[in-house]
Amino acid sequence: MKKFKFTIQGNKYDVNIVNVEDNIAEIEVNGATYKVELDKVISQSKTPKLIRSVAVPSTDIAPSQQKTSAPTSPKGAGFVKSPLPGVILNIHVKEGDQIKVGAKLITLEAMKMENNINADKDGVIKAIRVKVGDSVLEGDVLVEIGE
Repeated sequence: MKKFKFTIQGNKYDVNIVNVEDNIAEIEVNGATYKVELDKVISQSKTPKLIRSVAVPSTDIAPSQQKTSAPTSPKGAGFVKSPLPGVILNIHVKEGDQIKVGAKLITLEAMKMENNINADKDGVIKAIRVKVGDSVLEGDVLVEIGE
């Protein structure tokens, strides 16, 4: 909080006021900590003391599990979903196209910005669920990728 240097009868003291609550002050004098009772209550500063709860990562509550496809489902099949609400500006692939990871599939306009939606796996375009000009919400399926 505040630091002071005192000289009393030739002796030098470095004093830090660590914390003040009600009329009890926690001070540190030359490295030793003391609790001092004050005669009058010191008014708190206008800035409130922030007390934060301990943040626990979500992975500690629900441990991640490896996700696998069902033995009967085609391998590599999946859906590309809209990451945010917007309007479809352009579709860069057609059904039956062979694609690689990172291939540009769709251009989505969201919040006056163009966002490229890329493939997250290799495969073949099985179905395109949207058309140019469609409005989509976050999580809507845009493209189905299979083998």
